[in-house]
Amino acid sequence: MKKIFAIFTTLLLMVSIMVPAQASTGTPTKAINEKLGVPIVVYGANLSEAEREQMKKALGVDQEPEFDEVTVSGQDLAKYVKNSNPNSRMYSSAKITRQEEGEGLIINIVTPENITQVTAEMYANAMLTAGIKDAIVDVAGPKPVTGHSALVGIYKAYEVKTGETLDPERTDVASDELSVATTLAENSNISDEQVANLLTEIKKAIAEQSPATKEEVQQIVEEQLSKLEINLSETDRQLLIDLMDKIRQLNIDFSQWSDQLADISTTLQDKFGEIGNLMQDEGFWQSVKNFFQNIMDTISSWFGSSDSEPETQP
Repeated sequence: MKKIFAIFTTLLLMVSIMVPAQASTGTPTKAINEKLGVPIVVYGANLSEAEREQMKKALGVDQEPEFDEVTVSGQDLAKYVKNSNPNSRMYSSAKITRQEEGEGLIINIVTPENITQVTAEMYANAMLTAGIKDAIVDVAGPKPVTGHSALVGIYKAYEVKTGETLDPERTDVASDELSVATTLAENSNISDEQVANLLTEIKKAIAEQSPATKEEVQQIVEEQLSKLEINLSETDRQLLIDLMDKIRQLNIDFSQWSDQLADISTTLQDKFGEIGNLMQDEGFWQSVKNFFQNIMDTISSWFGSSDSEPETQP
């Protein structure tokens, strides 16, 4: 009976530990947002059926009570990006969930091993340039891809979702921005994070200073390169200046940009910073140690008063 009791209490303890973990990872019951609508899932047109199911799982589609679906093709690429190939093969996919005004953009790359060039910050910056704001966007790919086509899918999904029509000139420049960002990351010996930070800081300066000429844009670019201690080749430097001058000429309410760009930075920093701080907190690890030590002490106390000898270990 003592052995049975020991097994029972151990199992009970295991259940009490496991249940909260299972509850936190289980599928929550979500309410349908009758104001903003259900999420929209966009699939690359060249996915196989197996890959499409893979994308559904990666994007957490099964956790949504209802959702809309669209497919993005090379024809959509040609619609949103000038001089693009309408026969391009599209694989990367996304889920877009609208947020209340002022919530900003939250980008989650849920298959980072398969989105090889475009970072969350790059997506956020390009989406802001295109005129997309206040949304949670999850991006996934079934195999290693650059991730560029996901942005086109986000454009299409956003238009379907909101009923708004994005300015094709803005979407074209946003796609240019993504290309310049990945080019700089590949050619200039700087990290993706440095590129994203550089683009964000230049755009914040443009929003604050409202440059009227290309020369003033060039001065802003030079100042930020110096401030961030980034050295670019003359070719890459000119790519950046040309891109930012295109952004300057877009029909954008620059008065709103500073806050939105700040939101992009702080949201991503908060998301990963809190986890990093927790992992570095000695008090956190001591509390974990104390938790398990208390469990062991409790188990030991159960068997400490037993009259029987411990079983021989093999």
